[in-house]
Amino acid sequence: MAASFALPVTQDLFTLRAKLQELLQFLRKALSISNAHTVDFYTESVWDQLVDLPPETVLGVLRKSVAEAEAEAEAEAEARPSEARLLVEAEKRSGITNFPKIFCETSQKLVSVEAFVLAVRYYSVQNLGICTPFEQLLTVLRGNKKQRTDENVKPDEFMNLKKSHEVQAMSELISSIADYYGIKQVIDLGSGKGYLSSFLSLKYGLKVYGIDSSNTNTHGAEERNRKLKKHWKVYHTRSKLDANGLALKMAKERKVQDEIKYKVDIEGICNNSPENQEKMSTSDFLPDFSDSVISNIRTQMENLHMYSHGEENLCFENAFSLIDLLPINAVEPASFQTAKRKMSEANKERRKLTSKSNESNIYSPLTSFITADSELHDIIKDLEDCLMVGLHTCGDLAPNTLRIFTSKSEIKGVCSVGCCYHLLSEEFENPHKESTQEKWGFPMCQYLKEERWCCGRNARMSACLALERVAVGQGLPTESLFYRAVLQNIIKECYGITKCDRHVGKIYSKSSSFLDYVRKSLKKLGLEESKLPEKVIMDYYEKYKPRMNELEAFNMLKVVLAPCIETLILLDRLCYLKEQEDIAWAALVKLFDPVKSPRCYAIIALKKQQ
Repeated sequence: MAASFALPVTQDLFTLRAKLQELLQFLRKALSISNAHTVDFYTESVWDQLVDLPPETVLGVLRKSVAEAEAEAEAEAEARPSEARLLVEAEKRSGITNFPKIFCETSQKLVSVEAFVLAVRYYSVQNLGICTPFEQLLTVLRGNKKQRTDENVKPDEFMNLKKSHEVQAMSELISSIADYYGIKQVIDLGSGKGYLSSFLSLKYGLKVYGIDSSNTNTHGAEERNRKLKKHWKVYHTRSKLDANGLALKMAKERKVQDEIKYKVDIEGICNNSPENQEKMSTSDFLPDFSDSVISNIRTQMENLHMYSHGEENLCFENAFSLIDLLPINAVEPASFQTAKRKMSEANKERRKLTSKSNESNIYSPLTSFITADSELHDIIKDLEDCLMVGLHTCGDLAPNTLRIFTSKSEIKGVCSVGCCYHLLSEEFENPHKESTQEKWGFPMCQYLKEERWCCGRNARMSACLALERVAVGQGLPTESLFYRAVLQNIIKECYGITKCDRHVGKIYSKSSSFLDYVRKSLKKLGLEESKLPEKVIMDYYEKYKPRMNELEAFNMLKVVLAPCIETLILLDRLCYLKEQEDIAWAALVKLFDPVKSPRCYAIIALKKQQ
């Protein structure tokens, strides 16, 4: 390890397991809400089964809660969980552990939405205190070093705002970890279009292998990287032009100063007599630049700091040297030629070093399907000590990234941001179904395996909902969900089909009305749409329209509960890492703005120094 700074203290495995146990206690009751499918909302009478409150009451409390969550300052937000903790502790003191204030003991229905909201807030990632602040981690990783790159080069010039926000934050963290460990190689799993990989390579000088299972993505990433390099060259060219322009200005200024102030007897200088040496001070050799030129030099030097070490060499080589700062007649012609020759030799050596360093500053897109048992040496021939990263790795790829990290000695650190929780494989989802699969996406940690815990696909789908976006007005598509739920009732009652494996898709956006939506959907599902008169279809619409608020309120409950399910999945992964003997440090870090990027948490771990 290249640095010895103490990393932030994180909670130990025992503490994390205790919090996991509390969370399961709540989810055993609440998970039924997340597992209910919106499509079956009316056919299965979901509201009556799970909620013992009027929809208007639920909506009123939830809307107020979401608005408060958005408006509260950080200090106030920290005070809120204390209310939730008081609720939980009160339950324990009374000897009742199943949250009767939230759910009815006999019917298991939701009876207090206020208590539900408090519990949900308490069991969110931020409020459980299991997150390490991003800035705190960066400060420790950097130590006393300053950021070595161009702050003016922003990724939003090369990609959309959401992706640039993610790439900028994650690449900064990865480069800091790489500096901390003193390593240069990065493996980007599920690299997709290669945005993160290209940025790590071009901006931070890292040697990056981007591995994706899609050949189309790999070829696209290669082309994108080629274009991105052209953009980068523009910055280098600008810098060189600015530096050369400065050198010309300085030369002109120097010529004027020479004519006015430095009329020295050339023969006297060449003779190098003691008398002449005594008459000449240090200031006689240095041009008296104007304040504007000096200011320009400072500005240019500051601009040059924006480049990495290798790039700085290139910039200085094409700018000016110390010889350029001296007046023309300040040195002997022979000495000048010698100095010039030495400078030329030094420049050649610098070019060699720069060329050699640039060999490691590459991005190589590769196509391969990665599993927990993948042999990296078969994919990357020059595998060395490296970091493994993944930005929004889909489904099982996120847990497999952690498994590969723990099993390969060459991988010294990992930074993984997962997504698509609904695509995770669950070991205990179908206990009676035979399977040859040995390593599952969920659960990973020993405690949840012992509990044989299962979330279910609908709950994992709910975990992908974005509470923060709803809080800022980017609400759920209630009408489209309503259309689909009523359509399901039509299919059940008019066609006798209780389960339909085929999906309607994005027909809502192409429909002009409910009638048009039903006609198009039935046709896509292969059902005879002419069988239903227009009046029958519209009667269904009129029948369920007054109950649309039930669907809206229920989906709001799912949105509010979503962070708890995500907390469970993230805690599972963090506990798994804490269970490994060779892990020196593991933490959960909030990398992104959740409004811009709802899947904003990174699992980070570093191995012990060998």
